[in-house]
Amino acid sequence: MNDTELMVLPLVVRIERATPPERTDALEASAMAVLSLLDDPGEWAGEVDAWQSTGKIRKVVRRARGAEWRRALALPGRTVEHRTAEVRVYPPVPLDAWPRDLARLQVGGTELADTREPAPAASPVLYANPGLEMSAGKAMAQAGHAAQLAWWASDSDERAAWRAHGLSVSVRTATEAGFAEKVAAGLPVVRDAGFTEIEPGSCTFVADAPWLYGRVASS
Repeated sequence: MNDTELMVLPLVVRIERATPPERTDALEASAMAVLSLLDDPGEWAGEVDAWQSTGKIRKVVRRARGAEWRRALALPGRTVEHRTAEVRVYPPVPLDAWPRDLARLQVGGTELADTREPAPAASPVLYANPGLEMSAGKAMAQAGHAAQLAWWASDSDERAAWRAHGLSVSVRTATEAGFAEKVAAGLPVVRDAGFTEIEPGSCTFVADAPWLYGRVASS
């Protein structure tokens, strides 16, 4: 196994004690942050290409607040602000070589909830499997995977149209029957590697947009 196979995409979500983000907002912000980096990696093109080239699109979400968040902002990265959520994405790094100020952040403690009805869904929609329980951090990573698979399955014109709408996504939980139907339709589906929380091979998310039907993609 070479070094690129051990690369990971770091994401940090801001969770202040008094003002935590809505869970759906955080999931959507995570997906949009990933898309932002895929669409325009800028100076990190080499790292992004190396990370994607193996097909192992591992992501790890950590949380920060107060001074931790300010230190996270000082590191090279890109922040997406989406409704109540702020998520910062960083260039891919080797799994065991995170920047110090990110490595010290906690992975656990991302138990977020929705306290109000999400805004009306707009395409593309990333649907969560209703049969799986995932922490918000885990679900944020999985939503990012689903967005990435949808991006890979889109052609240049479709990506341009998506870009024109700000690379926005909606995240919703499907019904059991609806999730199964979308997977059977050949939509991009995330199959988890099983590093944390759920069994290997579990289908966690499926990406749904009109232009994605009939294109099989999985991870």
